[in-house]
Amino acid sequence: MTQRLVSILLSARTALRRLPSLPRLAGSFMLGLALLGSGLPAPAEAQAATAPAANDTQRDYVLGAGDVVRISVFQNADLSLEARVSEGGSISYPLLGSVKLGGLSVQQAEKAIADGLRNGQFVKQPQVGILVVQVRSNQASVLGLVNRPGRYPIEVTGMRMSELVALAGGIAQGGSDVVSLTGTRNGAPMRVQIDLPGLFSASNTANDPVVLNGDVVFVDRMPLVYVYGEVQRPGALRIERGMTVLQGLAASGGLTQRGTEKGIRLHRKSADGKVQVLQPAMDDKVLDGDVDFVRESLF
Repeated sequence: MTQRLVSILLSARTALRRLPSLPRLAGSFMLGLALLGSGLPAPAEAQAATAPAANDTQRDYVLGAGDVVRISVFQNADLSLEARVSEGGSISYPLLGSVKLGGLSVQQAEKAIADGLRNGQFVKQPQVGILVVQVRSNQASVLGLVNRPGRYPIEVTGMRMSELVALAGGIAQGGSDVVSLTGTRNGAPMRVQIDLPGLFSASNTANDPVVLNGDVVFVDRMPLVYVYGEVQRPGALRIERGMTVLQGLAASGGLTQRGTEKGIRLHRKSADGKVQVLQPAMDDKVLDGDVDFVRESLF
């Protein structure tokens, strides 16, 4: 019986392959006959290859109000539609009515619709795929000195702050290496400062914070020290990491012939807003907003 079935299948395949316009029909016909002959369901690999599926990067995305999703059911075109998640977190779906999708990941939402179609005996083995067309519910803002400031969708759970800064084009010229992240955690306001280059150092032990809906990343201007008086190139300087008074003078081209190290005065604003005049040592660290004045030598 098995040999006779194989002979019939081979004959059918040969006949169909002679028709140049029906190569796919031949393959489908062979698969259908083979399944009928074996009595087995379609392989999972074949179902996965033909069933619609959401982008892998969106599988963990949590749906929320305002998101637009495209739902498709394999071999059931009348059950495919594009819908916007309402403020209550639900959509209106054929045969099922109101379906709650808010708070579910894409994968969980696919299972919820598939279970509804199966349990209602509308589709025997539904294969549901959901694609997030527009992200509106989960967004974070990047402001300040970045190349492309604005609001950006959080398309996957667990997105890191460094990834969000990268979406904004990275730090712009004149931007600080220290980035501020503000938001809400466990119902309380949260604000942290992250040393962005430090995240990628070999000795780094700090975490790259996870960005949540409504978070704001702010990149301030770079810290500056102002050097004037008897130096070659007076003006504002970017404070490099651990910059000292001596390094600041070197970045300004050094002292003029009339300048003297003993005549250096550092003006620094204290916490109460008052300006202190200090006589710094050459290895003292400079801070943001410091003003170094180099006096003229008396001799």
